[in-house]
Formats: sequence, structure tokens, C-alpha cells
Amino acid sequence: MSVEFNQEHLDTLTEISNQASTYANQEHPDTLTCKANLALTFENQGRWRESEELFVQVMEIRKRVLGQEHPHTLISMGNLALTYIRQGRWKEAEKLFVQVIETSKGVLGQEHPDTLICMNNLASTFKNRGRWTEAEKLFVQVIETSKGVLGQEHPDTLISMSNLASTFENQGRWTEAEKLFVQVIETSKTVLGQEHPDTLICMNNLASTFKNRGRWTEAEKLFVQVIETSKGVLGQEHPHTLISMSNLASTFKNQGRWTEAEKLFVQVIETSKRVLGQEHPHTLISMSNLASTFENQGRWTEAEKLFVQVMEASKRVLGQEHPDTLASMNNLALTYMNQRRWGEAKDLLIQVTNKMRTTLGKDHPSTVVAIANLASLHKNREATRRLSDEDNETDEELPQRVLTMSLGTIMTKVD
Repeated sequence: MSVEFNQEHLDTLTEISNQASTYANQEHPDTLTCKANLALTFENQGRWRESEELFVQVMEIRKRVLGQEHPHTLISMGNLALTYIRQGRWKEAEKLFVQVIETSKGVLGQEHPDTLICMNNLASTFKNRGRWTEAEKLFVQVIETSKGVLGQEHPDTLISMSNLASTFENQGRWTEAEKLFVQVIETSKTVLGQEHPDTLICMNNLASTFKNRGRWTEAEKLFVQVIETSKGVLGQEHPHTLISMSNLASTFKNQGRWTEAEKLFVQVIETSKRVLGQEHPHTLISMSNLASTFENQGRWTEAEKLFVQVMEASKRVLGQEHPDTLASMNNLALTYMNQRRWGEAKDLLIQVTNKMRTTLGKDHPSTVVAIANLASLHKNREATRRLSDEDNETDEELPQRVLTMSLGTIMTKVD
């Protein structure tokens, strides 16, 4: 698990890195380690471009000084690939992971822990692109090898098992996902402890599975347990605590408990803005969820204003083709649809579907959702026109089954 840094830690790390660059050889291993740690800190704060720039520097120097096949060079390449994942640049991430894996197999061996970690990350890339079969096959391979080499209860084995469970969940294979999450949680409690961050992450994921199946009472109970433990172990303002609080708020929203949901989302957003920054991806996700809460109550003006804010910030921070940006565009389009602003909704959904086909693929679940929303728009627009022709005074509410994408409420640990 990556380490979270506050501003004081960041300032200290930046100063150390600068001093190392000034007084030490730019190519000295300790200097490169400082730069790599600073890059990881930027990544944890959602400062992807700064993180990417530093990782590229470290990688290029290590290639030149240590060689392209040195383990430290491969680690740098793997870290850069993870930065691509965070930005939704799946194709670049996949290409780099494949390169690292092939080299690692030749240099370190097929069963070396570093090779397995990179294979796990490649499988996660497949999962994020909706390539479930490839993801599942690779996760299973990593798990089986990890069990033999590291042991069934090793943390890396458990991480891959949890990622496989998330793959099942993304496909709606709830029973398989739940069974595997429970297995991982029980082992994690025994090996790592009930309050270990990895245990809490998996408990959060199981609670999300309950939520997605409409088992609200079980989901709420487990989210509350995770939140209370996280507050004590990690702190009230730790990103993982905030994610579980946001998930609990979503559980309230899905039950129509608008006041409770809104209150908790606002609390999470205010804390996230202060701790992570106003444009951190986690902050934007919670803002989007709050906007959805407004929308569910018919508070269109408030919902639209917040969705626009999230969309613009996502374009700036993550890029126009990042899945979260596209999801925010989709959600704004749905707000237009609910107000029967068909033209604006259509223009936005066409942009979303075209970009999703290119970046995620035509069979990715998010692409399928966007296409379904576009089809729903045409259907409802035509129905509105017919009703208008038949009875200009009708106030009949049109039945709409419009799928709304959430912006990813599950923490998937990728090491």
C-alpha cells in the first residue's frame, strides 16, 4: 500500500529531493530514490502530470546507468505504467506492463514476486477496460503461482484474490465475488489483523457488493464498521476513510434517504477539498455523487451546476478521455434529458459514446451504458413529440429507464 503524505511531509520530501539533486550526483541511486518517492507522493495527491514527469526522469536515467533490464529500471517502468492507469491511459499502460513482464520473465523468472506484481497490474488494466475474460485468466494465473511461491496467506496473494473478486463483481457475478471477498477478509483478519488497512479495503469492497445487490442493511452495517475502524487506525481524514464514508452516503442515496446522503457527501467533500485538494479525483467523485443526489430529488439547477463543475475540473486534471471525465459528461447529459433539453443531451452523449468506443472499446460496460442512454434519449424525445401532438396539455410523466454510471466507488488495491 502506498504511503499518504500531508503537506509538511511533502515539503520535507521535496526539499530532500532538491538537496540531493544539488549536492549529489544526479544519477546517484539515493537521488533517484528520492525523486521516485516524491513522484509517488504526487501520485497519491492526484498530481498525475508531475508524477509522470518525475517517473520518466528516473526511468530514463536508470536505463542509461543501470541498463534496460536492471530490476530497478523495471520497477521505474512499472511505476510509470501505474501512473498511466490513474489517468485512464489504458493502452499506454498495457504496452508498458507487457514490456516489463516479458523482460522480468527473462531476467528474474516467471515466478519472481516482481513479475507477479506486474502481471497483477496488467490484469487490472484488462479489468478496467472491460476485458473480463483476459483479466480473470491472468488473475487466476497470478493467484495460483503466488500460492505456490509465496503461500496462500501472503499479502500479495490476497491482493490478487481481491482483484479477481472485483472482476466478478464488475460482471454482476455477485455470489462468486462475495464468496471470494469473504475468504480474503477472513484470511486477512488472521494474518494481518482486523484493523490492517488491507483488511479494511476488502471489507469495504464486500460492503459495496452488498450495496450493488440491494442488501442495504448489510452494506450499511459493514460500511459503518469500516469507517469507525478506519477513523481510529488511519484517521478521520485519511483518503480510505473518506472513500468508505462516500460509499455509505451512496447507500443512503440508493434508499432515498436524501437528507442523510447529502449531509455525509458534503462532509466528505469539505474534508477532501482541505486534505486532498479541490480537484483531486476523490473529491470530484464525491461531488459527482452529491450532484446525483440533487438530481434524484429533481433539484436540476443544483445538479447541473455541480456536474458542470466536476466535468470541467476532470477535463483539466485527468484529461478529456479519462473514464471519470466521460462519466461526468454522461451524468450531465442525463440531467439535460430529465429537463427535456434533448439537443444538449444528444450532443454530449454522442461525444461520450464516440470517445468511449475509442478509449475503452465498444464492449466495455460504460460504453454499453452510454449507448443505452443515447437510445433512451431518442425514444423519449419521440415519445414527447407524440404526446405533444396528441394533447398539448398533458402533464404525463414519461417512463424512463436511464442507466447512470457511478464514478467508481470501490477501492481496488493495485500494488
